[in-house]
Amino acid sequence: MDGRPSHEPGTPRMSRHDWWGIVLEAPDPRALARFYSELLGWEIAKEDADGAAIAPPEGVAYIAFQYADGYVPPVWPAQEGAQRMTMHLDFEVVDLQAAVAHALELGAREADHQPQENVTVMLDPAGHPFCLYVDGSGS
Repeated sequence: MDGRPSHEPGTPRMSRHDWWGIVLEAPDPRALARFYSELLGWEIAKEDADGAAIAPPEGVAYIAFQYADGYVPPVWPAQEGAQRMTMHLDFEVVDLQAAVAHALELGAREADHQPQENVTVMLDPAGHPFCLYVDGSGS
């Protein structure tokens, strides 16, 4: 992408300037950051009154959470006249049952509609859908 720097291999991550991420709106962004931090084992990299961000131990990606006044959670699956899901997160796991149990312990819930055998659609505490899946390719 024009305007983004390139870095030599081995450049320390905190001195890089090519970070990228996604931002989820939430009624309590700091609580949602703690949920995903515990779910993924990522550190809370930033936290203030309006939001928070988490980052993995390596790489330059992040998930941020920002306060949204009047937040309305999306529905899954889509329903006419209801707030539609505009994106969702996917996380590959090696033990789907254990990953689902862990997410439930942290406050997620399973969605009623489950479209695939190797995927479990979950709803985070703010209602955002996310998928836990195992590689169905057999490799």
